[in-house]
Amino acid sequence: MLDRLAALLDLQTLSPAIAAIAIAALLIAAIIRGYSGFGFSMLAVSGLSLVLPPATAIPIVFVLEVAASIHMLPGVWRQVDWRSLSPLILGTLVATPFGVHLLASLPEMPIRLAIAVLVATTTVLLWRGFALERMPGTAATFATGTAVGLLNGSLGIGGPPVVLFYLSSPAGTAAVRASLVAFFLATDTYALALGATQGLVTTGTFLAALALLPVLLIGIAIGSRGYIRTEPATFRKAVLVLLLLLSIAGAIRALA
Repeated sequence: MLDRLAALLDLQTLSPAIAAIAIAALLIAAIIRGYSGFGFSMLAVSGLSLVLPPATAIPIVFVLEVAASIHMLPGVWRQVDWRSLSPLILGTLVATPFGVHLLASLPEMPIRLAIAVLVATTTVLLWRGFALERMPGTAATFATGTAVGLLNGSLGIGGPPVVLFYLSSPAGTAAVRASLVAFFLATDTYALALGATQGLVTTGTFLAALALLPVLLIGIAIGSRGYIRTEPATFRKAVLVLLLLLSIAGAIRALA
């Protein structure tokens, strides 16, 4: 697999140890995606960036994200909360191009740090029992989507706010996980299309993703099996821990 990936992307030298770490990171990311419905991109990009330039790694991860969502969606389709998801996705799609524009004009480090602190603070509040009594209305949900689109377009970190939105709602864990799968299918497909317009997505991108597909499917199968065996309260705590770790990683990245 590693030799095939190296050949597809014209990598002349590839340390077996570094390549193994990258594949292991991708497998772990896929397991987490299968379990929680999110978290794949950040971990997978970190792993693949060990062997590939970010401009090459990120489009590959987007293709794998879309493949993961397509693979998982049939099994969770009936649990998706479409009433909240529709305005959330619409707001995200509308605001993402503006976020891409902001990327060129705003300093990255303080924004990343502020978002990491915000995610960590909100996660702690959720851990201590904060919750909404009812789902936000259409306008509030659309506004949340626009905020997510701005963050995703400018910094590529729109995922945690969406997770926090659903975890703070009265939606059950099955609806949370299913809605996240559907959300990322829509938004990642959109981001992939935007990347294609910038020349970042090539035939090699899809071939490399195809070479890594077995790792993705194995990881999702393991993670999904773990979710089936998990009690709702345990699932919620596990997702909150993951969010906290991602926020810490985001803060470290901002300060590095």
